[in-house]
Amino acid sequence: MLEYVKMILEKVSFDLVVFEKELRKSIHSYLPSADEIESLRQWCYNKFNSSEHLRIMKVCFSS
Repeated sequence: MLEYVKMILEKVSFDLVVFEKELRKSIHSYLPSADEIESLRQWCYNKFNSSEHLRIMKVCFSS
């Protein structure tokens, strides 16, 4: 499921509203383990470097 989530986030990354929605959905619904969420967090921070993406990730991963 983690690879699927990564693929979706890459495809929607141009639209920040959809990106945030999909990231939240991934964290709360698709990824059951803390290890998978941590892997996703690390991948996101390596992949998406814009200030807008960073703001969204900070909020999503802190909740």
